[in-house]
Amino acid sequence: MLQKKILLVDDEEIIRKSFRKDFEFENYAVTTAVSGKEAITILENDRFDIVLTDLVMPGVDGIDVLKETKKLNPEAGTIILTGYGDMDSAIEALRLGADDYLLKPCEMEELLLRMTRCLEKKEALRKVKLYEKILPLCMYCKSIRDDTGVESGKGKWIAIEQYMLAKDGTLMSHTFCPQCREQAEKDMLGY
Repeated sequence: MLQKKILLVDDEEIIRKSFRKDFEFENYAVTTAVSGKEAITILENDRFDIVLTDLVMPGVDGIDVLKETKKLNPEAGTIILTGYGDMDSAIEALRLGADDYLLKPCEMEELLLRMTRCLEKKEALRKVKLYEKILPLCMYCKSIRDDTGVESGKGKWIAIEQYMLAKDGTLMSHTFCPQCREQAEKDMLGY
């Protein structure tokens, strides 16, 4: 199983070192950043499963890191940690797409639990997106269920030719692939 990658952003060295040690013990691959500015540079060049960032830092703060994370890698889970939490900052962080918000100091067990939940949520969303890309095709008549604009699974079944024409203007012609052509010739000749 691949290691999950964490970007840990905090301007306090003791927190970076302590968390890094604990996360690596839990088999996470950890990259650290000492500032929001450094974190954004790292995010521009690498992808992470979770970005764990302090809220209050000089210059580029945790909200800025959150915004850039969502812009550069929207699939990444984001958790805001702060020693200066208030309801307004929590609401803003969650409104901007943070997956969680924790007050420092926090117990490592609680943080690990929240990270696990965050990763599980991201995996579930990834699967939903994957299934949304699967086009239901009848194995007998080759009709397609078009769920566009309706609840998934409630769309009309239409001929594949009609579907392709409606979606992108593609016209289809009927022909044989080489294997089916060979089989059709054998069937017509009675082999």
